[in-house]
Amino acid sequence: MAETSQHRRKMNRTALACAGIVVGMVGLAYASVPLYDLFCKVTGFGGTPIARDSNGSEILNRTITVRFDSNVSPSLNWRFAPETPEVKVKLGETTTVHYKVTNKSDKPTTGIATYNVQPDLAGTYFSKLECFCFTEQTLQPGETLESAVVFYVDPRLAEDPDVKHLTSITLSYTYFPSKGGQPVAEATSSTKPIAQ
Repeated sequence: MAETSQHRRKMNRTALACAGIVVGMVGLAYASVPLYDLFCKVTGFGGTPIARDSNGSEILNRTITVRFDSNVSPSLNWRFAPETPEVKVKLGETTTVHYKVTNKSDKPTTGIATYNVQPDLAGTYFSKLECFCFTEQTLQPGETLESAVVFYVDPRLAEDPDVKHLTSITLSYTYFPSKGGQPVAEATSSTKPIAQ
C-alpha cells in the first residue's frame, strides 16, 4: 500500500513537471517575438537600426550615402515615398528626411511601417533618433501624412573592419495593413497631416 502511494506521488510530480515545462514553453513561444525584436533593436542585429535618445557623436569628415527605399503592401492602397531618394551625410551628423504617405482608396485605412537597414552589418551603426515606424497610422480617403525619420550614422563604423569600406547604406520601409498595432501578416515619432 505504501509502495502504491509513493508510486502515485512520483507520477503526480512527473505530471506536474511535464505540465510546468509545457506552460513554460508556451510562455517562451509568446515572448520570443517581442524578445527577439528587443534584441534586434538593442544590438542592430539583422539590419535593425538602433534607437537612441540623442547624438553625442563626433562628426567625422568622411561621408556616406544613405539611400531610402519605400514599399507598400499590395493589400494597402497607399502611395509612400521619401522626399529624396538619397542623401550624403558625414559620419556622426544628425540628418532629417521626410516621407509622404497618401491613402489612395475611397475608405479610411490603417497601416504600420516596418524597416530595416542593408547591409545587415550596418544596422549596428545606423542610429534613429526619431521614426514613424511601428506607429499605427489611420488615413482618411485621399489624406496625406508627412512623417520624419531623424538619424545619424555612428562614426564607429569607420573602425569596424567588416563595414569600414562601405560607401552606402539603404534604409528600407514597408507599410502593411495594421490591426491592433501589429502588421497584418503578409510578407514585413513625429507626424503631421498635410492640408489638402
